[in-house]
This record gives sequence, C-alpha cells and structure tokens, in this order.
Amino acid sequence: MRLLSNFLIAFCIVITSLCSNSLYSQEPSIVLGRPTDTSITFSILNEKNIEYFIEYGISSGTYNNTSKNYISSPGVPDEFDLINLLPNQRYYYRVQYRQIGNQNYLISPEYSFHTQRSLGSTFTFTIEADEHLYDKKGIRSMYEVCLANQAADKPDFMLSLGDTFGDDHDPYGITSPELDKLHKDYRPYLGKITHSIPFYFCLGNHEGETDYYMLKNPGKNLTVWGTLWRKFYFPNPYPNSFYTGNTDNEPYGVGNPENYYAWTWGDALFVVLDVYRDQCDSSDKPKNWDWSLGKPQYDWLRKTLENSSSKYKFVFAHHIRGQGRGGITNAPLFEWGGSEQKGGYTFDKNRPGWGKPIHKLFVDNKVNIFFQGHDHVFAHEQLDGITYQACPMAADSTYEIGKLANADSYLSDTLAGTGHLRVKVSPEGVKVDYVLAYLPADTMGQNKNRSVAFSYTVGSATNKIETHDSFNSASVYPNPADKILTIDIPKSNLSAFSAVLTNSLGQIVYKGTETSINVEYLSQGSYILQYHVDNQTYVQQVIIHH
Repeated sequence: MRLLSNFLIAFCIVITSLCSNSLYSQEPSIVLGRPTDTSITFSILNEKNIEYFIEYGISSGTYNNTSKNYISSPGVPDEFDLINLLPNQRYYYRVQYRQIGNQNYLISPEYSFHTQRSLGSTFTFTIEADEHLYDKKGIRSMYEVCLANQAADKPDFMLSLGDTFGDDHDPYGITSPELDKLHKDYRPYLGKITHSIPFYFCLGNHEGETDYYMLKNPGKNLTVWGTLWRKFYFPNPYPNSFYTGNTDNEPYGVGNPENYYAWTWGDALFVVLDVYRDQCDSSDKPKNWDWSLGKPQYDWLRKTLENSSSKYKFVFAHHIRGQGRGGITNAPLFEWGGSEQKGGYTFDKNRPGWGKPIHKLFVDNKVNIFFQGHDHVFAHEQLDGITYQACPMAADSTYEIGKLANADSYLSDTLAGTGHLRVKVSPEGVKVDYVLAYLPADTMGQNKNRSVAFSYTVGSATNKIETHDSFNSASVYPNPADKILTIDIPKSNLSAFSAVLTNSLGQIVYKGTETSINVEYLSQGSYILQYHVDNQTYVQQVIIHH
C-alpha cells in the first residue's frame, strides 16, 4: 500500500512538473519597432512571470552580446531598446527565458533584424492594410496566410495602413477594457513575423483617434483609450535623432501620440501621415475642407519633403483627406488639391498662408508613390507624375469586397484579390508587386498563393507596368512615354487585340491594332489607354512627357 502511495505521489509530481513546464515553455510574443541606425525597440509580452534576456550578434548562431535580465509581469509588455548597434548590419538574436521558480532556461528560435541601410543599398519592405479582424470582413485564417507571405519576402520592415485595431462602431459605448482586448488581439498574429520584421503603424478611421472623440467625456473616451492601448502594445516612432514627427504631448496620460513620423532608409524617405486626428471642424461628420492634416503636421510635411535629398520619396496615409473613395479623382480636391468639388481653386481662401496643397507639395518635391488603404482594393493610378497606390485588404476571404464596392472610384489598374504589396528599393529603381494571398482550399486551378497579380517600377530609366496571371499578360512601357508607347502582348493574343488612347477631354487620339503607338506628336499630359485582349478590356492611365 505504501509502495502504491509513493508511486502516486511521484506520478503527481511528474505531472505537475510537466504542466508547469508546458506553461513555462510558451515563447514570448515579440514585436520589433523603431529601428534606427544603431538601435531597435523590443516589445515583449508574456502571460506568465518570466525571467529572460536577449543574446545577439552579427553572425547566425554566434551571439557575442547579451542584454540585461528582464522580469516580466503577466500580460504587460516590456518595452526596451537594444543600443550601440552597427549601422547597415543584420543582427541575429534569440531569447533565453524561464518561468520564475524554474532553474533551466529555454531558448527561442533564432530571429533577426536589420539596422538602417546605407545609401545605395537594395532592400525590401511590405505594406498591408485594412485587416478588419474586429468585424466580419476580416478572416483570421486568411490574415495568417497574408502574414506568412510577407515573412517569405524577408522585408526589412512592414507597414500597416490602418483600420487594424478599431473599433469605432460603438464610439460612445466602448470601454477601455474592450479597447485593450482589441489591440491585444493582434499580438498572436503579428507576433508570428514581427520578431524579425519591425512593425510601423498608420492610423485609420476605425481606430477612432480624432479630435471629435477626444473632446467627448474628457479623459475617458475612444481617442484617449485607443491611443493608450495602441502605444501599450505596439511601439511607433516619436521624434528623436533618427525620426521626426509630432512633437505634441497630449493630456490624460497620452503623452506623444506617435501618430505621424518620417525617417530615411537607404535611398528612400518614408513619411507616414495621420489624416484623422486634427480636423478644422471637430464634428462627428467632417466633410470637404473640414478634413485637415492640421497646420503643425502640414508644416512638418512640407519641411520634411523640402529638406530631403533622398533619391526616392514615399508617403503613406490611410486615405486622402480621410474621406470619400478613390485616388486621383479625390486628389485634386480641398486641402489635398486645392479645388472645390464643382471646380474653382480656393486653397488660398480656405488655407490662408499655407502656400500650396498637399498634392502640389508631392509634385514639387518629386514624391514617387503615395500609398493608401481604406478602399479595400488594389488600384494603381498616376497624376502629374505621382503614383497613387491603393492597397488591397489583408484578410478578405471573398477576394472581392473592395472590388465590388469601390472599384468605380478609380480610373485605372483596379484589381480584385487579397494580399499585400512588396516594394523592392534599389539604385536602379523601385519595383512594386501586388502579392496575392489565397486560402489553401482556394488554390485550385489558376489561383496560386504568393503569385504576383501586378508589377510596376518607378524611378528607373524605363518605368514599366506588368500584369500577371489571370488578370492580364500584357505590359505597358515606358510610362511616362516620350516617343513610342509599347503594349507587350503574347503573340498568341495578337489576333484579338485593339487599343484606344484618349486625352483628358475624352477625345480619341489613337485607335487601332498596333502594339507600338507613336505618341511623339501628342501634347504632354495624362491619357487613358484602353486595350482589348481575348474579349477582356483593360484600362490604364499613361503619361506623355517629352
């Protein structure tokens, strides 16, 4: 009997130890942020009392440096910086961790990150938008595929263009604990790749961080709680020796809101805007001229662009002016473009002393691409030499929410699908790929996960546009064109090809079946090219520039 009793006691000790080790072996959730030339920020979240430290070095498998020991509180991210790093260097690291009370450390897999690239470097970054996991539009299994696809690109960092953490659908009834849960909800998903891909966030309308909500029930509202929980879980840049941005310190414990910022990486300038926080009219339904960056952000944007000597310039926002749909149809209006809906330039009247609209800032300072989300659809357009690029949803398992709802607001290159943008920056130019994401059950036939639906280059000697897979097999180049505009169609399709080129007044300036169009005689400006292949019609904007 005593033998059985001793056996049961020993068995219980083993089971207890196994259960304890199971809890203890849960890997920390890591979100990297704010990479600079010599530092990077770690946000590490554990659900138990964990003691841990970081080992790191510049060679895989060799860790010559060790951080101090940290002891985490359950559910509270530790935020700290690794400093004194080498510029333009990939670092490899791992985490050694153990639950308080245990003697042995467990070791995470090896992860990595890169410090600021030097001029002339080649690197990749990715962009996702409108994850919407907080409502029925966003499907978690679909989002996991999109994240895995970005990880496979091995980018230096990723940006999310908002409508990520929401939710403003119950702006007056939502509570701080509910907003805590909404922000924390993304950690298990983003943490699968942000241990090696630093994360930048751009505010969307559904984050609800606006002047209007800030003024309601001061200190206890959607804007205050949303900002606090966003900063709690996800480190975003604030002004220092590496980043510029918003220098405000907001009340109610918010401090710096970390909502707009800029930095350089290699040959590129990155500028992230907040188009929601400062409205000229703090109402619940601002419109037209009510939407504003606010004078401080506008002045900062202008200074940032004008003082930049970067070869490439990228600007990011959730949406032009935070209102409406579309890209270049929206860009000429109000604060962004200076004109009224029904015509007439009134910028100086409505923004006295500002000088010029946002789009004119882009043109004068040679911004290459403006990236936006909000419309849940891939759309590529050009206006006055500026590429306006709308991003697809990252978690739409129907693959057509944005295409059905918002494609009519765009004039060219509008594609259905779900996925992310992959941007490769090199001295030769910038290449943007639309990388499709498909659930495994939907990869029958022509649907291939990680296939590229659309590609184009800017900033190179020959700006070229290509469409791929089932969307179209043509490429149009050069764009802008000066003498000959070429539409490259596979020979098997030539028998079913025709093209029409119209000017900005809707007048046809070319109609025929030639794939090489002489544009030398045409005036400089924007034109719409329609071409027909195998009973399909494709529309694309082209620029003539002699």
